[in-house]
Amino acid sequence: MNRRKFLSVSGAALALSELGASRMLAGARDHVPALNPSSSKATVVSTPPQGGSNSFYMGNRRPLLESPLIKLPIGSIEPRGWLRQQLLFMTNGITGRLPELSKWLKPDSGWLISKGQREVAYNDDYQHVPYWLRGFGDLGYVLKDEKTIREARRWLDAVLSNQQRDGYFGPLPNREEPNLWPNMPMLDALQSLHEATGDKRVLPFMSNYFRYELNRPRKKLLPSSWQKFRGGDNLASVYWLYNRTAEPWLLDLARALHEQTVDWTSTGPHPSEPGTWGHGVNITEGFREPATYYQQTKDKRFLEATQRNYAVVMDEYGQLPGGMFAADENLRSGFVGPSQAAETCAMVEFMKSFEMLLLITGNPVWADRCEDVALNSLPAAMTPNLKGLHYLTAPNLVQCDPSKEHVFQNVGYMLPFSPGDVYFCCQHNVAMGWPYYSEHLWGATPGNGLAALLYAPCCVEAQVGQGVRVRIEEQTDYPFRETMEFKVGSPEPVRFPLLLRVPGWCKAPSVAVNGQSLPVETIPHSYIMIERLWQDGDNVSLSLPMPVVLSTWQKQANAVSLRLGPLSFSLRIGQSWEKIGGTDEWPEFAGYPTTPWNIGLIVDRTNPAGSFRLLRHNLTAEQPFDLDSAPIELRGKGRAIPQWGLVQNSAGPLPLGPVSSGQPEQDITLVPMGCARLRISVFPTIG
Repeated sequence: MNRRKFLSVSGAALALSELGASRMLAGARDHVPALNPSSSKATVVSTPPQGGSNSFYMGNRRPLLESPLIKLPIGSIEPRGWLRQQLLFMTNGITGRLPELSKWLKPDSGWLISKGQREVAYNDDYQHVPYWLRGFGDLGYVLKDEKTIREARRWLDAVLSNQQRDGYFGPLPNREEPNLWPNMPMLDALQSLHEATGDKRVLPFMSNYFRYELNRPRKKLLPSSWQKFRGGDNLASVYWLYNRTAEPWLLDLARALHEQTVDWTSTGPHPSEPGTWGHGVNITEGFREPATYYQQTKDKRFLEATQRNYAVVMDEYGQLPGGMFAADENLRSGFVGPSQAAETCAMVEFMKSFEMLLLITGNPVWADRCEDVALNSLPAAMTPNLKGLHYLTAPNLVQCDPSKEHVFQNVGYMLPFSPGDVYFCCQHNVAMGWPYYSEHLWGATPGNGLAALLYAPCCVEAQVGQGVRVRIEEQTDYPFRETMEFKVGSPEPVRFPLLLRVPGWCKAPSVAVNGQSLPVETIPHSYIMIERLWQDGDNVSLSLPMPVVLSTWQKQANAVSLRLGPLSFSLRIGQSWEKIGGTDEWPEFAGYPTTPWNIGLIVDRTNPAGSFRLLRHNLTAEQPFDLDSAPIELRGKGRAIPQWGLVQNSAGPLPLGPVSSGQPEQDITLVPMGCARLRISVFPTIG
């Protein structure tokens, strides 16, 4: 039976206003008088101005490196529009109702009972509760959803109540190894609890635990396994506590943790045995550890090591659209093509790392990288109603079948969309993706300013200037449109810098205040900083023109992909979805193509925009990341390539382009990658 509609989202449509470019650039407001251009000063900066502090929000405390960007308290940012819808789908999807589905979120969990003696297959099983809880709790705080907050508190209260006399917390079997890895994501959950509620138990609890870590013999601190590769998570939590307590011994612990974590500074990621240097999730978490430690040493070789780690992976395994890299468990020499995949866990961990590095460095390139994963790879890893996901997602993924024969390293059930424990790590860890993203839309800056970091419809409230609390409403259909409008609400005039990120793909942005254009000569990967005496009702209009860009992947048989602003595009493939398990409420689906996928593009490499017609549709669907409601399309021409077929139930190796094809020319449609669960995103070209 054809189940093509299984992914459609029910419910009333979410009506979002169309923000026309002409209206945005004109910025006309009857109630706002025209300004003399000299009353607004616009400059371009590569990072937020450093050499100062913020009077209202907690950045790094000395002697740590001054924070160029500071995370706002959870709840300061209210997501709206399509982003809010992702969070609402989460509450009724896997994340919000995971206790019904997961065998780990049960009353006998070692996180709920003090003795924690439940039999487990291996101690890392204890990671699943904190994986879920850190995203689930933040989901409640961001949405201000009391039901979700109460359920998160039930778990967190148990954690806070079961600390041992020596400071250890968590399931007791993990203490014997010791395996401190599961405690690291639980620390994230506790930090969010404190940020959102001010819970006074958290700081002494963490201080006691870090004393326990400091008192451990060095050979028993992060001795082996994932904890040794992921010690950067522990390190970040130590700095978080230091900034709130100023206890100097915490910096001693930070040095010890860095020394006991594997040497990400000298040794970069490389193909390896499972669970070590080449494991995809170890890389997405661990590559940033030197930059985290850089905050303490201020030695740029640590920052450069993180940049090198990222480049080493992406230059060989990340020559693909969507922001991820080919590690369908581990990096493997020679397995770098677009049919190789990335774990859903790796996606959300990469996003988290990018968000952290954005705050540590102020460099907007990390925001670009976060958007790349969030807007292109993450949505297609789940069903649009967020009630199913799969373990692996590839740029070229033409069927999601249950067979065990694929081109991946792992042999088993990897591709059907399932709500169940078959993908147990991703099933829990995906919870932090959209909530953390929502928390980083805006940041505070030195000089008591604000910076727009990740663009989405939202509203932010924060103290600026001399302590005035302002409210900025961001109206936009980004990433599906190129315009943003910011409306300032303030009880009194207040002077502060407002920074607007310029993505690396945008060559000619424009900005206006109350309809008055501000001349700026911008460079990619920068910020437009507007300084003025802001008044209630002020409006800022920002336009980020999105050209059609052709990327050529020389390491992928000279194949290409198409991009429009932050969005990469995939071939629209007909889909047939078959229920293969689960229940009526929580079904499990396999997917197969109903139209040819082995298509080469007919494209003018010197003028790719001339080869495609851009169609924009009204953004009215609750879920824009759905094939049937894609708000933007590219229409062009292509030809079938008969010799390009399936290999091990996956799209075969790309033929070296340009390819000669005797097949007739045909019309093709491309949609955003995030809309396409079956997709070809890396194309041969037709010669």
